[in-house]
Parts: sequence; C-alpha cells; structure tokens
Amino acid sequence: MAQTAALIDALKRELKLRGITYAHLAPALKLSEASVKRMFSRCDFTLKRLEEICHHAHLEFSDLTRALARKEALISQLTPEQEKEIVADRKLFLVAVCVLNHVTFEQIVERYDVSAPECVRLLTRLDRLKFIELQPGNRIRLLISRTFAWLPNGPIQRFFNDQAHNEFFDSRFDRSNEFMLVVNGMLSKASSAVMVERLKRVAREFSELHNDDVRLPLEQRSAMSVLVALRHWELAAFAELRRRPQTARAVRPRGGSA
Repeated sequence: MAQTAALIDALKRELKLRGITYAHLAPALKLSEASVKRMFSRCDFTLKRLEEICHHAHLEFSDLTRALARKEALISQLTPEQEKEIVADRKLFLVAVCVLNHVTFEQIVERYDVSAPECVRLLTRLDRLKFIELQPGNRIRLLISRTFAWLPNGPIQRFFNDQAHNEFFDSRFDRSNEFMLVVNGMLSKASSAVMVERLKRVAREFSELHNDDVRLPLEQRSAMSVLVALRHWELAAFAELRRRPQTARAVRPRGGSA
C-alpha cells in the first residue's frame, strides 16, 4: 500500500507540473470531478484507469518511476557543515534562499547585485553541496523534499537568533497579510505537547502553500516569514519580583547566657 501511495503521489506531482487538474481529467475519464478527487484521495486505481490518465497527460510509466526515484533521493535537512558553508557567504546564502523560493537564475541576476558568471559559480557550489542540480541553460532543480527545514539550533538558525532576530521584530506587523499575537498562559505538559503538534502543523501548511504558489509569476509572490515558537518563559521584569527562598535564621536559645 505504501508503494501504491508513493506512486500516486508521484503521479499527482507530474500532473501538477503539467498544469493538469482534476477538472481537466474528469471529461477524459468520463467521471465527475468529485469522483476523480475521491479516486486520488483513496488511491483507488485500476491499471486501466492509470493508463488512461497517463495517456491523457502524455506520461509514460517510466516517467513515474523516475519521479518516484527522484523523490526518494531528496533531502529534508542539510548537515551542519553544509549549513555552515552556506551561511558563511552572504551571496551564497542569498542564492540558496532564492532557489528555495523557486526564483530563477534570470530573476536572481535581475533583482540582486549578482552578475551572471558569479551566480553560476554560486549555483555550482550549491550543486556540489547536493542542495540543487544545476541543469543546462542555468535551469535549477531543487534536491530537497517538501518537508525541508533548517537544522534546529544549526548554523542558519543560530544566524537568525544572533543577527536577524531584531530585524524580524522591528515591525508593527500592521501591513496587509501581516499578523502577530502574543498569548500568555500556564499549561500542563500534555497541553504543551498538543500545542507543539499544532504549531508543527501550521509550519507544514505554510510549506504546502509555498509549494502551491511556486507556479505563480514572481511579481505575484512576496517574501514572507513565519516564526513558530513556544517556550517556557516569564518576563524578566516579573521574574525579578518573585519571592526568594528565605535562608534559615539562627535561633538564639532563650534564657541563659551565650
């Protein structure tokens, strides 16, 4: 069943790359759009139906197996050494973030102070790090999975903590589509664990929306960052008012001389 689900996921990715939606498939398969959607969600395919879909999308089974192999080779994290190399070079870091956002070679050169030869050199370094595959014509293929994330407390996250943290919060968060909310409370360990899982789900949804929007023109997308955090914390000004444990006082015996 796991292999079937992986094959169907590969098929959905290939269809998406070709701009083929469930609505496009429905007439070709003589089904309603809802039936097509249900068929994909349940991974309920006959071999004949799979052949019909591939024929409509001009796909070969070999295309699906190659797509499946590519997905299995994708990475979800870099090593600490790889992150350290990226963050140590400002322009390399810039290009890495650009390709994460599916910004093309031409768009990088047009938008930033990076010449074409320099951009090729930087992309070649990312290729050597197995972060991307630099293809003919300076086309870029990411080698990371949909769940890719920087290492927790790794070089790039530490860079954010040390240098970018204040920049991020130097805002009123009042522009269109911006939002910040601080909520304080006291939770049990069980409730904290529930919140952590929900915050992880928000991060996954952000990544999914990012991947959904990569097909849009660059001018229709804006660089956005989400900071998801939950920690044990009390404002220092409050912590200073906590009562300190009193040291035991020496008790002088009553009566008699010392």
